[in-house]
Amino acid sequence: MDLHEYQAKNILKEHGIEVPDFWVATSAHEAVEIAERHHLREAVLKIQVHAGGRGKAGGVKFAKGLDEIAHTAKMLIGMKMVNRQTGPDGIVAEKVLLSRPVDIAKEYYIGALVDRNLACPLLIASREGGMDIEEVAQKTPEKILKLPFGLDGKLRSFQLLRLTKFMGWEGHLAKHGALFAQHLAKCFVEVDASLLEINPLVQTQDGKLMALDAKLSIDDNALFRHKEMAALYDAAQGSPQEAAAREADLAYIAMHGQIGCMVNGAGLAMATMDIIKLCGASPANFLDVGGSATKEKVAQGFRIILSDPNVKAVLVNIFGGIMNCATLAEGVVHAAKEQKIHVPIIVRMEGTNVEEGKRHFKESHLKIITAEDLKQAAEYAVASIGR
Repeated sequence: MDLHEYQAKNILKEHGIEVPDFWVATSAHEAVEIAERHHLREAVLKIQVHAGGRGKAGGVKFAKGLDEIAHTAKMLIGMKMVNRQTGPDGIVAEKVLLSRPVDIAKEYYIGALVDRNLACPLLIASREGGMDIEEVAQKTPEKILKLPFGLDGKLRSFQLLRLTKFMGWEGHLAKHGALFAQHLAKCFVEVDASLLEINPLVQTQDGKLMALDAKLSIDDNALFRHKEMAALYDAAQGSPQEAAAREADLAYIAMHGQIGCMVNGAGLAMATMDIIKLCGASPANFLDVGGSATKEKVAQGFRIILSDPNVKAVLVNIFGGIMNCATLAEGVVHAAKEQKIHVPIIVRMEGTNVEEGKRHFKESHLKIITAEDLKQAAEYAVASIGR
């Protein structure tokens, strides 16, 4: 789960990481009230969306005086940002962050992520802050330092020494930088993050290190341990279908094709999308109903899929194990009757109670096409949309 910058900064502050003073506004009027209350004669305003590249997209502005702060806030609130991270539909900013300007002497990059190859957290640092770290890694990998650390969230003394030398920090700055890195690693582990990125980490003119920006993603599978962070979820940052799926405890990702997919199991869902592409069409979504779905959850999955106006057919691919085929068939029939589905439904089932599942379809007298294997199901689905 991604967090907004202001939410991430609140968490960083709780873990001893210094950030500039900031406030959040949802209207130009509120932005002016904040500026007056905190005696802001100038401010940096940043749209709050779950995507990077805000500066390049025009979502970060500097304003001087109350009139300019009001005008800038009015311009940014409601702005739709579109880039490669948001996708073609873009994301609308409903809030802006106001921050005191910082007198910057030097910009750095520091962050942490889970390295799946090493199977441990990894601290990443670079003297090239404020830039696209992927581009730096690709063109000048020698400018990036990678330090694995344990699940205790601790960096060892020799690692901190290596970090400070690599970053060019000396004296007081080296001590501050080492402490900053320790706090960041500890925060990463304690909040069950999958990504914590500070870009830029800035050195101020008076020698302090400060997180000027922050990006934080929490592992969805660990949210049961962090109820307070789960409550920070912003449904407006995704599609309506993704918000509804989250509410129904379904794994759903919106895509841009015409064939809706309902599958149990992530691997099977990926294979289903692959074979749809192989047959000449594109999937409209990834939807994993899970191994223990009820007929009600299957019906809700259909509602979510069909709320996408681009869907012209639905391919249901189920391997009956924990969830048997009879339960799936009941759910499909229930959804088809309740929602008066008018797009073709193609079903491929194998596994537990498969014959009983097929009997449910036959006795329903609905126009549900059954396939013997996945390839045939994909061919039927693609043919049904006229490809």
